Amino acid sequence: MDQNYPEVKLGLIAVSRDCFVRSLSENRRKALAEACAKQGVSVYEAKTTVENEKDALKAVDEVKSAGCNALIVFLGNFGPETPETLIARFFSGPVMYAAATEETGKDLANGRGDAYCGMLNCSYNLGLRKLKAVIPEYPVGTADDIARMAVDFVPVARAILGLASLKIISFGPRPQDFFACNAPIKGLYDIGVEIEENSELDLLVAYRAHKDDTRIPAVVKSMADELGAGNRYPDMLPRLAQFELTLLDWAEEHRGSRSYVSFANKCWPAFPTEFGFEPCYVNSRLTARGIPVSCEVDIYGSLSEYIGACLSHDAVTLLDINNTVPQDLYDGAIKGKHSYGLNDVFMGFHCGNTPRCKLRNEDNTALKFQLIQNRLLEKGGKPDITRGTLEGDIAAGDITFYRLHANADGALQAYIAQGEVLPAATGSFGGIGIFAIPDMGRFYRHVLIEKRFPHHGAVAFGKYGKALFTVFDYLGVPEIHYNRPKGLLYPRENPFT
Repeated sequence: MDQNYPEVKLGLIAVSRDCFVRSLSENRRKALAEACAKQGVSVYEAKTTVENEKDALKAVDEVKSAGCNALIVFLGNFGPETPETLIARFFSGPVMYAAATEETGKDLANGRGDAYCGMLNCSYNLGLRKLKAVIPEYPVGTADDIARMAVDFVPVARAILGLASLKIISFGPRPQDFFACNAPIKGLYDIGVEIEENSELDLLVAYRAHKDDTRIPAVVKSMADELGAGNRYPDMLPRLAQFELTLLDWAEEHRGSRSYVSFANKCWPAFPTEFGFEPCYVNSRLTARGIPVSCEVDIYGSLSEYIGACLSHDAVTLLDINNTVPQDLYDGAIKGKHSYGLNDVFMGFHCGNTPRCKLRNEDNTALKFQLIQNRLLEKGGKPDITRGTLEGDIAAGDITFYRLHANADGALQAYIAQGEVLPAATGSFGGIGIFAIPDMGRFYRHVLIEKRFPHHGAVAFGKYGKALFTVFDYLGVPEIHYNRPKGLLYPRENPFT
């Protein structure tokens, strides 16, 4: 993956209330740093222990000088609520607060720290000051416990830092009658994301300027090597390579004050006619490199993909929540083999934007043509301008289906649902897979439909619900929905059904 996301350098600051034994907090800090190292998390251990406001300034200067961009504030004892919370104000990156548990019942006179109590005052003071912080689900523990919290915090911090310096570049407008891509931009500004909106014509001019670019042959070779036996249209590769270079150069020339970029690009109906190909395979390649390119000018889809890429440090994709699984296919490939009902499964599909590394390694994974556009633009004849999709069944395994979105009123909302792609052949076209999510039918009705989410969802390949929820909560998203299990009704779910 390209370096299109930040590297997290984690600092550790211990705090101590002046009426408690300072060495207790410092010794616990040292043990925490050692536990983090054992977990593979590198931390800079600040030598300044914070007891007052001047200490807070000094400790923050120390970690900043060490290059830290994320921070753990550790209550080794009760902690001073004003200085410890001011750390979050003085420090410019994401901060996690955690507190020490008591180690032994043999020394609860001189060895008791009361951080369990201090964490309450800390949270109260953060709220009074309207300061954002990450507080784990149970933020009190041993050094090993908090080191595991640090493991969870690093990808969250990476996403928060990435969003703070992200620019989404779009080429539109959205296709006609395609309200799935409605994108009120205030929600982006609310979370610190920048947006640059361009026209499809701007992109065409830039593409034509890359004709005969000397870098094209090298990109063609890269594509051919990746596709292998799936390179069904070698004559198409120079066009696709020219487009890939166009997007990469645009990103470099237009990132401006921002460090990271993602794209939301138009791809139909005029695109294949004027550019001479479908852009799906190029979109997949950039997304695999950590530069998401969403389809159909889906700005919030691109945003969602970027968050998933930061959290997973892996390729992601964007899919339509597309079609039901037919009863005969369910009976033959799923029933009795997997613990999902018919309404728990559906097919996730897009024309061909899912990275090659996330498709099943079978003969049918190849560079193909967009069947629907071929019918429309080439009357079902020999494909030319509708070529350029990367098609195949999506590889089986754990997934998280999610989206951060601004609704029609401009308010942010999100959903998260963990599940899996089943190892069952779809028998269809495009980049497609059979997705299984527990209680999907109810989730579909009472979240996706009732809350009016569009049909596009981002997919991270693994279980990232916990991290996504933390990020969305940190961003202040007021509604974070999930697939509720049986017995836990949605607010407007009919209890008599």
